[in-house]
Amino acid sequence: MTTAFFVTGTDTEIGKTHVSCLLLEQFAAQGLNVIGMKPVAAGCELVDGEWTNDDVQRLVAASNVHAPMDLINPYRFKEPIAPHLAAEKAGVRIDIQHIVKCFEKLKTQADVVIVEGAGGFLVPLSADGDLADLVVALGIPTILVVGMRLGCINHSLLTAEAINSRGLALHGWVANHIDAKMDVQKENIQTISQQLGLEPMLISEWLG
Repeated sequence: MTTAFFVTGTDTEIGKTHVSCLLLEQFAAQGLNVIGMKPVAAGCELVDGEWTNDDVQRLVAASNVHAPMDLINPYRFKEPIAPHLAAEKAGVRIDIQHIVKCFEKLKTQADVVIVEGAGGFLVPLSADGDLADLVVALGIPTILVVGMRLGCINHSLLTAEAINSRGLALHGWVANHIDAKMDVQKENIQTISQQLGLEPMLISEWLG
């Protein structure tokens, strides 16, 4: 039985890729076959005739299972903008069911699949679907990356409420320190833990 998690965040540039790679590395250290997936990547460069994304390359590097890029990253766009807008510019419609099919193929190749979202939990993918709809279709629990900075309590609780409203499982959350100068970080973590009813599964010191 393959284990899979969807990694979302309280915002963009919050450390989803960093945490996804840490999870892949931790599962791999247990002797498991692991692979990362990023269904949609906006902000790609053309390298050797193929569109590539830095976040996707980091996931590939942290994985110990190799798969076609079309499965790992089905949708790639040049513009570093919201996925649905990038897709419109490219004349493409992001199809959630196509992503699900790619995910199901990856599941047959690995013990663990870590799926990284794009931006926040409710980012639109098309006129009639968003990332939350994708997670529902995938049917996997969610891990929330909270960027520890002023406003993180509200952002984390709003995201958790959105996850719960879709009938999804919030498996855990990560306190990711992105602001070295943030005041009362420990107290913020305690408050979020109390409100969510979950202790952080990881406290990351990443400051990138």
